[in-house]
Amino acid sequence: MSLAAYVRALGRGPGRSRSLERPEARDALSQILAGTAEPEATGALLMLMRYRGETAEEIAGFVDALRDAAGPFTGTSPALDWPSYAAGRTRGLPWFLLAAKLVARSGQSVLLHGWNSHQADHARVRDVLGSLGIAIAGSLEGAADLIQRQGIAYLPLEAVSPAALDVLRLRDVLGLRSPINTALRLFNPSRARTSVQGVFHPPYRALQRDAAALLGQPRQMVLKGAGGEFERTPAKPVQLMGLRSGSAFEITAPALIEEAPGRHAEGPDLKDPGALAGLWEGRQSDPYAEAIVLGTAAAAFHALGNASDLDICLDLARRLWSVRQSRQAA
Repeated sequence: MSLAAYVRALGRGPGRSRSLERPEARDALSQILAGTAEPEATGALLMLMRYRGETAEEIAGFVDALRDAAGPFTGTSPALDWPSYAAGRTRGLPWFLLAAKLVARSGQSVLLHGWNSHQADHARVRDVLGSLGIAIAGSLEGAADLIQRQGIAYLPLEAVSPAALDVLRLRDVLGLRSPINTALRLFNPSRARTSVQGVFHPPYRALQRDAAALLGQPRQMVLKGAGGEFERTPAKPVQLMGLRSGSAFEITAPALIEEAPGRHAEGPDLKDPGALAGLWEGRQSDPYAEAIVLGTAAAAFHALGNASDLDICLDLARRLWSVRQSRQAA
């Protein structure tokens, strides 16, 4: 079926239009990724879905198409899937990368993947990976190898699905994000049993959870993270929702630290990408940044099922943080 039929179903007008069913959404994005869809129809479809509001069925269908195009993950799946697709000039340093390293140090492997746009220089995820010892994979196969050898890797979107990146970059043409932004957060190219996602707009939390349930994701956690990343703001309570053994849950995590006066002012501690490696290596001290890292790692441990109590997960993160330098030296 051509995209025209799907565009017609979405846009026939009040009382006659409808959302796409999962197989229809899968077919639609498959055509787009294969390059067989007309560009005008692609834009119309994406913007109609955006205007109507994406459904869990549509997002699940989009993820099906992404996985079909990417192919299977050849190695042992990592413990945790960690997408990074935040876009925006207000993002701070990517402290969540240190939390991902901490999870990997616990013996639970992590696959980071993504693509980021519209970000200031200090917020660029890929620019700091080398200084943190996180290798970049050139393919799904390369990611599997890195996961086996190092326990953590970053997979660029263009390395696993250049066509999906082309669709994502239509934001520059259309002026709005589209359903591909949501689907990529649920992509989970390695089929990890646990996946975490950050969102900027709160209504998308339930959408991502419900789509994950349709996809059969055993464990998942989504939070309203800083700039759309899975990164916990430590000075405010935060709602965590997702799936445990396929069943929905929702809890509120309390604030971990008081907001420091002037914390959001311009300063080298907030704008220097070297602060990430400095904090990890113990050359710099920043209680607020450390609280971000520990709180985010604790949420990831909770998602992984290390403990059902967030305080226990936070204690685990603190213990791992306290010995990170000795492990590094070893």
